[in-house]
Amino acid sequence: MNARAVTAGWIGCAAVLAGCAVGPDYHAPAPVAGSSAPLLGTTEAQATATEPPPTWWRLYQDPVLDDLVQEAFRANTDLRVAAANLSAARASLESARTGRYPQTELGAGTERARDPTTDEILEFGGHPPQTYWFYDALLDVSYEVDLFGHVRRAIEAARADTAVAIAARDVVTITVAAETTRAYAQVCALGEAIAVTRRSIDVVTREERITVDRRDAGAAADFDVVRAQALSAQVRASLPPLIGQRQSALFQLAQLLGRPPGGAPQAAQECVQPPTLKTLIPVGDGASLLARRPDVRQAERRVAAATARIGVATADLYPRISLLGSYGGIAVEPSQVFESAGLTWGIGPSIKWSFPNQSPVRARIHQARAGEQAAVAGFDGVVLQALKETDQSLSTYGAELARHQDILTARDRARQAFDMANDQFLAGATSTLDLLNAEITLVNAEAAVAASDGALAQDQIGVFKALGGGWQP
Repeated sequence: MNARAVTAGWIGCAAVLAGCAVGPDYHAPAPVAGSSAPLLGTTEAQATATEPPPTWWRLYQDPVLDDLVQEAFRANTDLRVAAANLSAARASLESARTGRYPQTELGAGTERARDPTTDEILEFGGHPPQTYWFYDALLDVSYEVDLFGHVRRAIEAARADTAVAIAARDVVTITVAAETTRAYAQVCALGEAIAVTRRSIDVVTREERITVDRRDAGAAADFDVVRAQALSAQVRASLPPLIGQRQSALFQLAQLLGRPPGGAPQAAQECVQPPTLKTLIPVGDGASLLARRPDVRQAERRVAAATARIGVATADLYPRISLLGSYGGIAVEPSQVFESAGLTWGIGPSIKWSFPNQSPVRARIHQARAGEQAAVAGFDGVVLQALKETDQSLSTYGAELARHQDILTARDRARQAFDMANDQFLAGATSTLDLLNAEITLVNAEAAVAASDGALAQDQIGVFKALGGGWQP
């Protein structure tokens, strides 16, 4: 049998076995039991079972907020990092795919040297050895015959890694959308709290002046003046922290937009009312939640990558066969490199096999299987975390929603009581202490409403972030 027939036989065997791939085939892990059930912590007064829209922030019908989120998507530095990481993962996938194709290497060079064969011939003829300039050019070609799926499993792992990077980018997108909305809502809520505090300062200052006038007229004591002055100072003291917190929120918003600290948009700086929903929160159910959240998809793709790497490691138990070929020439003159006398070529199979000591390979297989088990456990943990975060956020929002209604009622009653006490005080029918108590109650009620408005907006945003929307195109 000649060399050509042997080579043809190797190629035929490779074609027959090329469909084999060792290692386990991937099957997606089953979600935790009960994860597709309706979400807990929801009531008809706070949420509906309809699916949340991808651009959930538009439910607030606030053009300023919509512009801020779009700007954050364009300029946020964390998103730029995630996009770069995705590009790197895609490049790794392309690198893995090159294993399907022949690898070529072209080399050319020149050197001044002695050739042992030439020297021996010269010596037989009675001539001294000579030094020549040698010129060479050689093309090497190799192709790995993927008998046991080493290349295919590596491509599967790289493809899953790319999907992990895509999901990671989507997780960052969700975070950017939620945190931009959160920072804007905080700026607006603190603007409301500052406005309320300033109104309260006007009220207590006016009452302080009235008390001073009454004392000067002999209708009130110094003690009443001191108490009124103390209340004024207490209310004024609450203003600087609110201003500082609002400035800090503006700095946070600017950073999310990829701007320097002082670069928050003017429209955001002018906001003094937190965004409010015009409808109930649409939440869907557990099954749609898991399908929507990219961290769940990211964990599932990690399991796929880990499973593929078991196949990569297992393939090392078996021979790796390659077909090799070379063509080129060497001569003492450049023009003679590709002439028949200087040509060299070759073709044939190559085999590499770690045998009989396969302990290192089996250790890598055990390591890959452990990685798969860890990935499956991580997937289950992410599913449970997603369900927990969503139910917790819904429960927190529902509690704040109920509290907000009571706080509004308390504020309205406190305002009514203050108006009545003020009228009675001016008529001389009630004491300064009664008026002061009514005034303190109203100031505290106004501040509580402003704080609850801000907390309600933050809790709503927490629900939307837990629902996992905002990454879709």
